Amino acid sequence: MIAGPWPANYEEGHVMLASHARRVVVALAFALVLVLTAAPAAALAATQTASSGNVSATFSYEGSVGPQISNEMLTIERSGQLLYSAPITSALCPGTIPCDPQSSHSVHVVDLEPGGEPSVVLDLFSGGADCCTVEQVFSFDPGTMTYVKTERDFGQTGDKLEDLSHNGLDEFLASDSSFVCEFTDCAASGAPIEILSFATGKFTDVTTHYRSLIVRDAARWLALFKHSLRNGNGLIAPWAADEDLLGHSARVRSYLAEQLKEHHLKAPTFSPSGRKFITALDKFLREHGYVH
Repeated sequence: MIAGPWPANYEEGHVMLASHARRVVVALAFALVLVLTAAPAAALAATQTASSGNVSATFSYEGSVGPQISNEMLTIERSGQLLYSAPITSALCPGTIPCDPQSSHSVHVVDLEPGGEPSVVLDLFSGGADCCTVEQVFSFDPGTMTYVKTERDFGQTGDKLEDLSHNGLDEFLASDSSFVCEFTDCAASGAPIEILSFATGKFTDVTTHYRSLIVRDAARWLALFKHSLRNGNGLIAPWAADEDLLGHSARVRSYLAEQLKEHHLKAPTFSPSGRKFITALDKFLREHGYVH
């Protein structure tokens, strides 16, 4: 973080002649002008690096936080040769910025696909109320001897890289952000687990390959719902999605019917409640592929 432009605190002498005091004030004012004009320039540039095997990546930018960041660049070297160098742009979320500019972990070099070589992954974040988290994957193309960019918007919920299969390949562990703000206010919304792999230039939803993680996620949302019955529709929705992925659609319908009788399916006035919520949720789950 860039330090503020103000000078450090100091104590005046116990006794100061008026003329001396005036000289001190003038000197401090002049010094403040110098600090205001010179201090930011000393802290503008930032660089993050990552490497694995014969691939190394450097992510650089200027600025400190939020919209102050500019001149984002990514360079990729393979076996000591510079094969990619370009400004950071995103068709999904124009004006994206690093998720955490003070972190050294916005750029990664990881193994994503079997039999392939390391890919470069760059974390970007748009900021703002309707923020989006964008992951950009740069894959080596032997035909053109450069790196090809593929990107995906993970919405407001974000994601992280993790080797869930313990086979040396990372997956993108995320949540389905389409649930956020759908059935209640955004702050009270939950989102079911979503897991994607990456290979041959595309992301693939592999959530159903990890049943134990879906079971754990469903249990978490159900527990949260039971503790938030006054405004729990945003929490029972991701539970229903998880259970539908597990093939437990009959269990979902039965439990929601019970909660309807108990008058527990509540939400703010601008969101559906009760039976209308069940109808809206069923339609939403079908449209998003949770119920077949």
